[in-house]
Formats: sequence, structure tokens, C-alpha cells
Amino acid sequence: MNRKKEEKIDLTKIAPEEKVKYEIARELGLLDQVLESGWKSLSAKETGRIGGIMTKRKREQKKNQA
Repeated sequence: MNRKKEEKIDLTKIAPEEKVKYEIARELGLLDQVLESGWKSLSAKETGRIGGIMTKRKREQKKNQA
């Protein structure tokens, strides 16, 4: 079986929506782990926390725009 070769993440070439995810990972002290081993290295609890914070920020953004 061929597995896709994992490439290093270049933070300068990610989409704006993705930047939020990386910023939150940095705030939680998980960015080094993500950059070294990828998102799959995080636990379900850690990824859930990142997702929850992202959702909260998106809601706040929409509320502020209205």
C-alpha cells in the first residue's frame, strides 16, 4: 500500500480559515506537537477543544458583524 508522504506544514501558505486553527493550537501549547507530528497526534479531547474554541470565535465574529 502506498501512503501519502507527510509534508512539513508551511504556516505562511495556509488559508485564513486554517490560520485560526493554528493560532488556537499555539495558544493551547499544542502547535509544536502539530508541526512535528501532525493533527493526528492530538487526542480527541485536544482536537475537540480546538474545534469548540473555533466555533465560539466564529459566532463572536458573526455577532460583531451584525
